[in-house]
Amino acid sequence: MYKDLFIAFSRSGLLGYGGGLSAIPLMQKEVVERYKWMDDEEFSNILALANTLPGPINTKMSAYIGWRLKGFWGLIISLLGSFLPTAILMILFLTTLNAFKDENWVRGMSVGVIPIAGVMIGVMGFDFIKKSGIDLGWSLTIGLAVASVFLISIFNIHPAIIIVVLILSAFIPFRKKSAEEKGAKE
Repeated sequence: MYKDLFIAFSRSGLLGYGGGLSAIPLMQKEVVERYKWMDDEEFSNILALANTLPGPINTKMSAYIGWRLKGFWGLIISLLGSFLPTAILMILFLTTLNAFKDENWVRGMSVGVIPIAGVMIGVMGFDFIKKSGIDLGWSLTIGLAVASVFLISIFNIHPAIIIVVLILSAFIPFRKKSAEEKGAKE
């Protein structure tokens, strides 16, 4: 299991080019689909929690998942898997790129990765919207998504504020009325 933890988080860390968000779909593929350590709902909950805390999302998620699966040593192995191979490759890669920084192929490579990372994040976002539509209902999901985009884009409200408000609103007791209660009031 320790070897699997290291490999899973190494893959997502190494292949998630462009930063933490682009590695999340890869991490989801490893944790949920390949190794089946948890289901999509639990992974989504961990992602939501990790987004509310400061720091790199990959390390937070890998640390928690490792801890949940194998305790302290699972945490350590998962963290090492998430950043050690990437750190070693980054040192080697940046040293090489620095030697060729004025070449067109280096500039093209850097620009070409941006749309790929955007598509990966978009696919993951679409999956979360589908799940939210099923859990919350499509009207509420679309309303929250539109309101969030509007508040962030037009009013320049920081996403963390919206996340905190949505988390706090989860503590407000909403209850659907049963058919019996509706009939009793009429």
